[in-house]
Amino acid sequence: MRVTSAALPSDPPIDDTELSTTETLDRSLLSAVARSGEIEQALATDASRFRVLTGDRPTGRLHLGHYLGTLANRVRLQDLGVQTMLLVADYQVITDRDDAGPIAERTRELVTDYLAAGIDPARTTIFAHSAVPALNQLMLPFLSLVTDSELRRNPTVKAENEATGGRPMSGLLLTYPVHQAADILFCKANLVPVGKDQLPHLELTRVIARRFNERYAGGATVFPSPDALLSEAVNVLGVDGQKMSKSRRNTIDLAMTEDETTKQLKRAVTDSDRNITYDPVGRPEVANLLSIAAQLGAGTPEALAAQIGDGGGGGLKKLVTEVVNEHLRPIRARRRELEADPGYLASVLAEGNARANEIADATLAEVRDAMGMTYR
Repeated sequence: MRVTSAALPSDPPIDDTELSTTETLDRSLLSAVARSGEIEQALATDASRFRVLTGDRPTGRLHLGHYLGTLANRVRLQDLGVQTMLLVADYQVITDRDDAGPIAERTRELVTDYLAAGIDPARTTIFAHSAVPALNQLMLPFLSLVTDSELRRNPTVKAENEATGGRPMSGLLLTYPVHQAADILFCKANLVPVGKDQLPHLELTRVIARRFNERYAGGATVFPSPDALLSEAVNVLGVDGQKMSKSRRNTIDLAMTEDETTKQLKRAVTDSDRNITYDPVGRPEVANLLSIAAQLGAGTPEALAAQIGDGGGGGLKKLVTEVVNEHLRPIRARRRELEADPGYLASVLAEGNARANEIADATLAEVRDAMGMTYR
């Protein structure tokens, strides 16, 4: 199926040589914010005009931070009628580590979490990087379109490299933004849900699409210029008051039992003031718990704080535990059903891989035609 860009106002051209400057990124952000609002209106009118690419690295079970930050929104877009491609980014696991770990097991866990949360494989294509060769082959022509300095200036590459503590950067990490461009463009996605910190990645994808069209396709549109659907950063804190993260063991996993959730939330950091108020700046840990309950449909943070009143941290944790367990109960029940049927999970991924390969093969054939590399 051919996907065209939604009929929205065009972005002003961006000087490729200045992609890393604060001024250019600020301009990109302002443009993305304006277009994101227009896109939400277009989604309500005709969501079928859009194809979304999104995904996760299979590094462990998904938790409440993932659910509130991205997963619930993916289900929303799917239910609106958006064509959704959901990537299990198994190759990206090895961009910054020597060992991928039990990747088959973690991929199965990821697919289980997706389906339990409401992803429908009949409407959303779930596939794995390593199972789609033509997607990864797009890396070669795309790498010819970017410079070493452009890659090294990318904020994520810089941050990941600094986090290695001086260890030499792998070639896969350096070219990580180009691999992301291949993910997005192989299926001609025209919409990518991102946070503001991910805009430089998407901007480079847009540059690669434009340069390919100009250099190899004579100005014809082989690849659309994908738009960002900006999401508000949902910084869910873990029970220790730090960002919820698998590596910190401070998460509320979707796979946890209700008892495990209760025990974990009892450990949650609050403060000594018994009067519960919603103050994100002055009382971030308390505000975080109130925000979690609010995002799960229990009411506004302010109303929940008033409801708890002088109940203190104990009352707050009790309320949040009840809300979390109630909301996740059907997801967990569905998860248990899925875990009992590994054959079904395998078939979902196999069918998604097959659909992704059809799309990738067609795109690669079009790329070869544009580059004069079709030999018959």
